[in-house]
Amino acid sequence: MLKQTARIISTYSADTFGVCSALFELGGMVVIHDPSGCNSTYTTHDEPRWYDMDSMIYVSGLNEQDAILGNDQRLLDETIATVRQQQPNFVCLIPSQIPFMIGTDMTALAHLVEQATDVPTFTLPTNNMHYYAQGSYYAFAYLAKHVVAASKGKEKYWAPHTTGAPPSSQLLRINLLGVTPQDFSVNGSTVSLHAWAAANDFFVQSCWAMGSTLADIEASTAAKVNIVLTYGGLGAARVLAQTCGIPYVIGTPIGGMQTRLAQAVKAAARNRRNYNVITGASCDVEAPMPLAASTDAAPATSDNLLLGESVYAQSLALALEAVTGTPYRTIIPMETAASLLRPDTLRITDECDLEPLFQQARTIIGDPMYAPIMPAAAHFISLPHEAFSGRLYAAQIPDLISPQGFAHFCELL
Repeated sequence: MLKQTARIISTYSADTFGVCSALFELGGMVVIHDPSGCNSTYTTHDEPRWYDMDSMIYVSGLNEQDAILGNDQRLLDETIATVRQQQPNFVCLIPSQIPFMIGTDMTALAHLVEQATDVPTFTLPTNNMHYYAQGSYYAFAYLAKHVVAASKGKEKYWAPHTTGAPPSSQLLRINLLGVTPQDFSVNGSTVSLHAWAAANDFFVQSCWAMGSTLADIEASTAAKVNIVLTYGGLGAARVLAQTCGIPYVIGTPIGGMQTRLAQAVKAAARNRRNYNVITGASCDVEAPMPLAASTDAAPATSDNLLLGESVYAQSLALALEAVTGTPYRTIIPMETAASLLRPDTLRITDECDLEPLFQQARTIIGDPMYAPIMPAAAHFISLPHEAFSGRLYAAQIPDLISPQGFAHFCELL
């Protein structure tokens, strides 16, 4: 069977969608340079906020003639006209497959748009051939570089600057990094994250990027610790650690991980060190890991498997193990960093490599769209993932940050 071919199951959201989701609430304008199709797929299937919240997400409508002749003028003219009309906080131009393959100079186009409009404009190296996690990683890392530059007076703020309401001196300021509906949905998870923070005497300086304004995010350097809730937030955490000395902690507060994560955050604030609660190790600031997904060699089988985003899924596995006493092996079917993973965690993206593992598993936790390649004998527990099945099962996505939601999920086991 050919690798990188999905005969039955779905595929995860593209990197362009990850960028759109990361920037959705920040008052910027995102233009996907694409023949069309990407915009409608993203907005109608992968973006639950689209129906209740305005955002400037556009597609260029690249046609065959312009692609063959290398005509970028229409893209420039239409983008500049729209920017002048909408007055966004910033503009992000991102390529899909065709502009990527024909070598469209997106950096030059971004420069020309900014020159003509005086609105900050940038591009990110997407190509629609990688998954959403990589796109959100790029977007949040770029935002962090902007935040640092603005805080040091090297670049103007994109929004009216504010430091937010001053918290009590007893509260520890934190940033929540890597929060988008593609991993958390719009199901109350952000409310539960804030409730967890308040219960541990943390003040949420900013949430990247649900429920926080661009001004909130631009004030992120006032925080004492960053929490990396998904792989998408890791790039921003590394930038802020390297340039501002803000330590970061990796993990998602699910079940028993809530206490462990809170303890690690307080330790990071005291010691100014980074902690990976998933692997149980402290870690120094490190260079970015390669972003390409890898397929591990054929592994030993496991009775219990859990599929999902790297930080979220591994945090859930640890929380379930604490409750049940049963080990869960996590499979990450998308880009991530090797430094985030437990030794037994697998990075497997291809359908033909997943099927043999499923055949020998007793319990499998994953999105319902994996069910067709699972054996009938396996105990399948549905955990919909917005970035995989879109809106099909959105109403069934549980809020596992909530203690009640996690307890209910444990009952399914």
